[in-house]
Amino acid sequence: MANEAKTSQLFRKFLKEKGYYDDKEIVVEEQQTENKKIGKLLQHASKSGMGKGFPDFVITCGRYPNLVIVVECKADIKKQESETLDSYRDYAMDGALLYASFLSKEFDVIAIGFSGEKDSLYELGHYIQLCEEREFHKLFSDGELLDMDSYHHGLIESNYKFNQDFNKLIDYTKEINEELQEKKIKERLRALLISGILIALKNERFRAEYKNYESTENLVKNLFSAIKAELEGSDVPVENKKSLVAGYEFIITNNSVNNPTPEGKLYLTNLIANCDERINGFMVTHKYIDTISQFYVEFLRYANNDKGLGIVLTPPHITELFCELAEVNKDSVVLDNCAGTGGFLVSAMKMMLQDAHGDIATENHIKKHQLVGIEYDDEIYTLLISNMIVHRDGKTNVTHGDCLSIDTEALRNKFHPTVGLLNPPYKNKGKGTEELEFVLNNLSMLEKGGKCVAIMPISCVNDVTGKSAVLKKKILDKHSLEAVLSLPEELFYNSKVNTVTCAVVLTAHVPYTEHKKTWFGYCRNDGFVKRKNKGRIDANQQWEETKRQWVSAYTNREVIPEFSVMRHVTAHDEWCAEAYLEARYDRLTEEDFLETVKNFYLFNMKSMDDHNAIEEEEG
Repeated sequence: MANEAKTSQLFRKFLKEKGYYDDKEIVVEEQQTENKKIGKLLQHASKSGMGKGFPDFVITCGRYPNLVIVVECKADIKKQESETLDSYRDYAMDGALLYASFLSKEFDVIAIGFSGEKDSLYELGHYIQLCEEREFHKLFSDGELLDMDSYHHGLIESNYKFNQDFNKLIDYTKEINEELQEKKIKERLRALLISGILIALKNERFRAEYKNYESTENLVKNLFSAIKAELEGSDVPVENKKSLVAGYEFIITNNSVNNPTPEGKLYLTNLIANCDERINGFMVTHKYIDTISQFYVEFLRYANNDKGLGIVLTPPHITELFCELAEVNKDSVVLDNCAGTGGFLVSAMKMMLQDAHGDIATENHIKKHQLVGIEYDDEIYTLLISNMIVHRDGKTNVTHGDCLSIDTEALRNKFHPTVGLLNPPYKNKGKGTEELEFVLNNLSMLEKGGKCVAIMPISCVNDVTGKSAVLKKKILDKHSLEAVLSLPEELFYNSKVNTVTCAVVLTAHVPYTEHKKTWFGYCRNDGFVKRKNKGRIDANQQWEETKRQWVSAYTNREVIPEFSVMRHVTAHDEWCAEAYLEARYDRLTEEDFLETVKNFYLFNMKSMDDHNAIEEEEG
């Protein structure tokens, strides 16, 4: 006859083996709790729907105050988990998920269902439910209990937790943008202000004392002094330090920042505290994510300045994709000649440090010698440097200047770059430097056999007669076209930019021969969806699997119906999958037709608006 007392005893044995009872910070409670917050949340958690309910085990840890593990046990392994997961009274996993639904109002929860009476025959399953979310997800492998630190690490490193925290960061960018708008701080200064605060918080003295300054004047004075001290103490080239410091002098002179009233001082103090908690807190948990560009995008998107400058900041999931396409590792030397706020360099650094596996000497060499950036715009260069400073890395080889005027041979001989990553400035209304000029510039600085991955408007690679066609021929004469990936049409939706883009993968200094074929992939669906006030997000947790499939298909040059082809091309051919994939007309629906007509109409309307705008400028 089934005996749940034996099941609980068996689970206690596993807890003991994993060190739960020996760790002084871990509290294991059975069928009750002395934690008032947990007790309050469970007061209506009865499986019958009436009154209090308590799991068989509630496990907390002082190191991780926001995490709770709940365990429900059943003696019969046939009662491990129902198909619908809502038979709370009868099944172990179902019951654990019921308790998780109540506790997740204030905690991240790991729900464990455990069944069986013998250590040779039992079932153990996991689900997670994040704080303030209704859905639960599979994460850990079933069958084995992990130690507390492993559960916490797995949860924090999960794509579920990253997406939740990243969405909260995006929410904060909107919140802080509205606040600074009310304070009448200009859009172009907002990202500099936030980056300056993050730099100042690296200064231990300022971080310890900023809440205690008696006046706004003292607070602002010490804020600027901390920024100056961190910049001057960094390994940024000496000739650039003066201009970097000057970029933050507005903090002292700006009346909106230096508001002498008690309310002004309170706001600035709270702003610094919130930046520390909500931005630094995110970066401590999720290292090497380009956070500053998220604020830059939000602050400029309504002013439309980012598009006016031709600057389109690359979404972080795409910068990571490019690093994988280029096979970045600890031995790579990565060059971004259009570095922007540093998204590609930060993602490359993350992948390189992961590949170093904790080797301190290798990590230091990566940070000092293997990240090379060039940025022309003064303000963006300042943000780029601040971005690298707040990540504590990679400032030495970031240059302020025009990549098209630089001595490319000297740079190649000095650093020997093996990987080029770039998102060049996009022409504005047909005016400006051709995007492929920046690609050729990047390729010229790479070692022979180096990989260049660039994102650009798809019109560049589809031009068969104009300026881009001439540049395409220059590329093929000296370099090899490995792949072109057609990217999601609304990739830059968060920036309110309508440019449709592609990713181009090239091998440097290896001419494209008549026997060479290129892989073309139709990578239009990354799984991201549009959400009100959030933009495009990975709401359905599809990106990691999608990225794996794309990278695998490219690496193995797989030909997949309706997705990818292999073709030899010339400069006078279109370089995109759509030109070569066979259309399946039998699958077209009326909805497809209507959607195409609607998009065509909107495209024509936008083209007419752009045409009228050009005529007004020229008239």
